[in-house]
Amino acid sequence: MVTWQVAARGPLRAYDERLGRGIAGAREIPSPVAEFFADLGNTVVALPVLLGIVGLVMVLAWVGWRSRHREGAVGGPPRRWWLPPLAAGLALASVPALVVPLKLWLARPGPPQMAGGGHDGFFPSGHAATAAVAYGAAALLLIRGPGPGTGRAGRRTRGPLPVAVATTAVLLNLGVGVGLVRRGYHWPLDVLGSWCLAGVVLALWCAVCDRWVPEVIASSAPVGAPTGG
Repeated sequence: MVTWQVAARGPLRAYDERLGRGIAGAREIPSPVAEFFADLGNTVVALPVLLGIVGLVMVLAWVGWRSRHREGAVGGPPRRWWLPPLAAGLALASVPALVVPLKLWLARPGPPQMAGGGHDGFFPSGHAATAAVAYGAAALLLIRGPGPGTGRAGRRTRGPLPVAVATTAVLLNLGVGVGLVRRGYHWPLDVLGSWCLAGVVLALWCAVCDRWVPEVIASSAPVGAPTGG
């Protein structure tokens, strides 16, 4: 619906542009703060964050397997434990391949602050999509990845950490979106469209992980110890 409204110049697009001008002129959001959050959608910032989380998850997977191995735990390391981090990297790499064709096809002009840039094509926002996929995938890796509290199929049990991680990811992306609009780099629908696109990418990431990373039925009890009935 969002893409259709932008392409067809529907009433939602007209309202979006009025809202964008209002946010861009909002003095309640300082420009330096807005610029800081807008920059969080840059690949040079988002990519190292995701790579750092990927490295952390891989280290946790290795340490967890070594710990079970030393204790003589039943079962071996999770098969294809490397798939979720690899899929997260591929998900981020897919963002330009998805965003650029849409930009060229729709050729939506940017806000007044971007006039004279020599190009159209501001929908969807590449910065917002990059941030949503990078920080979203990083949060999912931390929530679903190996480590203390991990349940079956690499899913963590409920607790304060998943809530804190998810909340941080949401707030970061909200900050990026508001920053992009406040600085006049994008219209609000550009950001919303990117979030919808990122949601599809992350849903596919979850589907791949659920499909190709089998459940790990492993006990931390020593070999021969009763597991209960």
